[in-house]
Amino acid sequence: MSPTRENVVRIMPDIANDARPATAGQLAWVGMGEIEAPVRVATAGAESVAVPARIKAFVNLHRADVRGIHMSRLYLHLDRHLAAEPLSANSLRRLLRDFLDSHADLSDRAMVEIRFDHLLRRKALVSDNTGWKAYPVTLIATLDRTGFELELGVQVAYSSTCPCSAALARQLIQEQFRNDFAAGGPVDADAVLRWLGSEQGIVATPHSQRSHADVKVRLASNVSELPIVDLVDRIEGSLKTPVQTAVKREDEQAFARLNGQNLMFCEDAARRMQSALQTDERIADFWLRASHFESLHAHDAVAVAVKGVEGGYGPRG
Repeated sequence: MSPTRENVVRIMPDIANDARPATAGQLAWVGMGEIEAPVRVATAGAESVAVPARIKAFVNLHRADVRGIHMSRLYLHLDRHLAAEPLSANSLRRLLRDFLDSHADLSDRAMVEIRFDHLLRRKALVSDNTGWKAYPVTLIATLDRTGFELELGVQVAYSSTCPCSAALARQLIQEQFRNDFAAGGPVDADAVLRWLGSEQGIVATPHSQRSHADVKVRLASNVSELPIVDLVDRIEGSLKTPVQTAVKREDEQAFARLNGQNLMFCEDAARRMQSALQTDERIADFWLRASHFESLHAHDAVAVAVKGVEGGYGPRG
């Protein structure tokens, strides 16, 4: 009996596995970028939440005579691991180990990068209101012969008020006061109080701007859970002026006070964060950048700090 079309086994070509490259050479990284998939992120309780993420997955190709890697294997490992458990150092290490095990004859180095927004419920400064705030998070994990490394990056938005502009504004207010209240004459306290509450009295205000703190930390080898919220809290606590969510007038007034009491150049902001991260034993190394999106200039004011000696964590984008 002759075989029918339905029971004939079709052998499909595998060019990546069978063919040889036209030009031989080892490749540092081969894989996929901008993969869309949900990841699970641990919350303050025992629960975890699923959030959309964009992912890059790579292995090296140290066989110069092989055409390509098995990209579908990377994708299937991602899909299985990320759906099974919340992100942690241990779960990412297991994922990368599967990358390498599935490419045992081709690769000895693996990397995954995961980007997502972490939503936190934040309380207003004074009122009883709360609101949601999104913090961009980046995880970069690598595994090779030297071991496993995990980098956690977060971005925090804050307000910065220029100390120089504040000093110049105070000078103008002093000059206006001298013009409106003759030197040597009697000064009525109620009149001064009314003057201070008028637009005529406050003739100048310092410039403030929304600013970004981009912080990347290399976690110590004994850290398993991802300290995302702790890192955000530490950064915001050092800067004092994180941008707000729900705001009533009393919250806006409290925010104005915080800005007035925390005047800072980008250098000040970078040093505050550097000091806050320096003693955290969970952090083996860090790189941070304070970017002030100037309202005075068309360009940004930027300061970068690292742990230890200059350039210890290398220049970053």
